[in-house]
Amino acid sequence: MNFNELGLDAMLLQAIETTGYTTPTQVQIRSIPAAMKGSDLLVSSQTGSGKTAAFTLPCLNRLIDRRSAQGSGPRVLILTPTRELAQQVENAVKTYGRGLRWLNTACLVGGAPFFAQAKQLSRPVDIVVATPGRLIDHLQRRKLKLSDIEVLVLDEADRMLDMGFAEDIETIVAATPASRQTLLFSATLDGVVGKLAAKLTSNPDRIEVADTASRSGNIEQRLMMADSLGHKSRMLESLLGGADLQQAVVFTATKKSAEEVSLSLQEKGFNAAALHGDMHQTARNKTLDRLRQGRIGVLVATDVAARGIDVAGISHVINFDAPRQAEDYVHRIGRTGRAGRDGIAITFFGSREMGMVRAIERFTGKPLAVHVIEGLEPTSRPSAPRKPQRSGPSYGDRAGAGRDARPGATKGWSNPAGDSRRPGAGSGDSRRPGGSFSRDGSDFGRREDSARRTSDDRSAAPRRPRADFR
Repeated sequence: MNFNELGLDAMLLQAIETTGYTTPTQVQIRSIPAAMKGSDLLVSSQTGSGKTAAFTLPCLNRLIDRRSAQGSGPRVLILTPTRELAQQVENAVKTYGRGLRWLNTACLVGGAPFFAQAKQLSRPVDIVVATPGRLIDHLQRRKLKLSDIEVLVLDEADRMLDMGFAEDIETIVAATPASRQTLLFSATLDGVVGKLAAKLTSNPDRIEVADTASRSGNIEQRLMMADSLGHKSRMLESLLGGADLQQAVVFTATKKSAEEVSLSLQEKGFNAAALHGDMHQTARNKTLDRLRQGRIGVLVATDVAARGIDVAGISHVINFDAPRQAEDYVHRIGRTGRAGRDGIAITFFGSREMGMVRAIERFTGKPLAVHVIEGLEPTSRPSAPRKPQRSGPSYGDRAGAGRDARPGATKGWSNPAGDSRRPGAGSGDSRRPGGSFSRDGSDFGRREDSARRTSDDRSAAPRRPRADFR
């Protein structure tokens, strides 16, 4: 099947042709005709499957068909979890709508000047792409009304819920007409996403495109065991100096780590830059522009870059710190292997992170091969997860077993929880709240020492009679 068979307007087909795409993906084949019929849709689709075109093309086609519709406000609203993804979606709208000279869009995201956005909204706007937090700001200040919305799109709905935007989404939806069409795209349609979908949609068509082989078929996935922070740094430098590397994205667990790794690489002569949620939006935009132009060879980023970056030249993704969830792993490695090219995804891990490795393998449906760099072999070897020992806590026995079992909580060189932000702050770099862990492992030392002291105290001190506690 080609795009001509999907029933799209001729102007959209001309725009698609200029992009070089000739064959629609599976999610586009199934979603575009269904959306053009006016049905509510629930679509389960992974990163790299072409879902952005799957909802932008039918939205644009609707605007063409109903251009004479009355109303002073925007007619299409697209919600995304992060600023970068919002900007990518707006760029896609402009690309596919390049033949529609009357088309006006607005991108409302945090970190950008509010009054410049308000000025955009003072003129007629057809499509608004926004993050929930900033859109709420405009609604509360009455800079925007949603009473003319015909199509509401929730992109990466699971991620928005993870970031704590559930209440904001409900507030936004309440401001739109009940007669609207709702298109919800998510990596999963179960759990809280399913409950949200039941509230927002009416008799929706359910489309699931979950072929794990297709989403990572052109990405070679590798594991490399690391003994310490210094070992990881040396392996990273060796990989970045490889002849086959074009551009790379290096993922860290925290904003502080992203800055430190970036500075360390710059000192070693690498053309590196950091990207994280504490940066002003203007600085983030400039960094991404330099990456797209090839002026940055290595982008060191938190999970703010795991979605919304589409740069064909990225040949490698390196997880300097392991992700917290298997779903995050898939989004991270999806930054390479774009536009039909091959890519390489490498994940550093320690012995205490074997639980997350197993979770990733279950989620992707394929085993991950362990590789080594000659001269930088680890002193220890990966082994099966062990049961917790009485002498102290075990942090890697099984994925999701509790706070200390979450991925990234590895002894000595990880800092998994210091990237926390208040949900809805608009940065797109939201993290689950939790204690911070020092890179030198001092926090783990305190925990283990505390466990030993408690054990020693109990054995040394005689038990007090129960009567003493009454």
